[in-house]
Amino acid sequence: MSDLLFLAQRLPYPPTKGEKIRAFHELKYLAQWYDIHLGCLIDDPDDRQYIDALRPLCRDIHVAQINRRTARLACLTGLLTADALSVMYFRHRGLIDWVNNVVDTVRPAITFVYSSNMAPYVLDLPNTGKTVVDLVDVDSEKWRAFANATKSPMRPVYRREWRKIAELERRIARHCALSALVSDAEAALFARHNPDCAKTIRGVSNGVDYRYFDPASHYPPPYDTTRPNFVFTGTMDYPPNGDAAAWFAAEILPLIQASLPAAQFHVVGSNPSPEVRKLDQRAGVFVSGRVPDVRPYIAHATAGVAPMRIARGIQNKVLEAMAMARPVVLTAGALEGIAAVPMLEAILADTAADFAAACCRLAITTDGVAIGAAARRRIISNYDWDATLRGFDDILRPGMPPAEAVHRSAPVSHLQPVESSH
Repeated sequence: MSDLLFLAQRLPYPPTKGEKIRAFHELKYLAQWYDIHLGCLIDDPDDRQYIDALRPLCRDIHVAQINRRTARLACLTGLLTADALSVMYFRHRGLIDWVNNVVDTVRPAITFVYSSNMAPYVLDLPNTGKTVVDLVDVDSEKWRAFANATKSPMRPVYRREWRKIAELERRIARHCALSALVSDAEAALFARHNPDCAKTIRGVSNGVDYRYFDPASHYPPPYDTTRPNFVFTGTMDYPPNGDAAAWFAAEILPLIQASLPAAQFHVVGSNPSPEVRKLDQRAGVFVSGRVPDVRPYIAHATAGVAPMRIARGIQNKVLEAMAMARPVVLTAGALEGIAAVPMLEAILADTAADFAAACCRLAITTDGVAIGAAARRRIISNYDWDATLRGFDDILRPGMPPAEAVHRSAPVSHLQPVESSH
């Protein structure tokens, strides 16, 4: 087998949040044809227990641990240099040395980089082979949205980050054999920013494990199912998720409760920020924090909700709810990149009034049954991981059709997703 250097900003296991879900499935897919040298960072000490779970997929693994508080302070040095702050956060001397050694001694045929923040580890190195960067989203646009949405003292910092990340993205587009993004829409946006590199930019969609997110399984109800229950899942220290949860709790839920006083809103996901925790003080709002399994919350929901006002790429929370055959009410930003027919496979609503009306409709009619069933059919048809990741095949396995590839058994103890990040 040829060697492949795989770099990720966090250990791609367990697949419990958006960045880990996609990176894990890519790693598992590529391990069928390559000896993988995995380099990544850990900023959550709890993740160390999962390193051994990835060893069956990798020739070797180097994990560099960073302290979140120290890394945040260190990344501020970027204000004195030309670097983006988020790049500085993920810079680690030990990982730099390991990458240099792998490139010098192994000379990988392929270097696969997950996220723009990790690209500086290899952009200036020789002997990296064919380089593929999975940008996932056009990250610079997220920072631009943050800058436009805030009036706080952080606004100039966000604007600087927007410009610096955009510069890095341009370098990546010019340097790499392929720049991948999570949807055709994100790829088209990135190509508009980098028209001279359009031929090496493409969308490779996320998938979802619809066999795990199976509505036919039995799930004990985690809340009172005699009430209308609306569920939002995600990593709750991710600012766009916090904003979405706050908007639903403050502006949408009161409109629902005016017609359905018993309606409840469940915010399900790890690391709720202080602002998100305060939502728990509102009538009918429940902030769960980390849960062992997100499926019971989705399975018994009147609807999944994705009231994203700042959104990039594909929302895993939407795919998971659709896979569970639940109707989803979502904004246009949350629908972007997902091949769901509005009003038939998901309900589109961009104002608080429209969002509340859609939620009330699902609570008092049986419309959600047909919408949820259609949503699951869409997931099975369009979002199988092996099918979506074939979008890399012509670059990563030229001249080798999938049916002829040497298949490596991957006996990973598959700890399944329990939540999404975006």
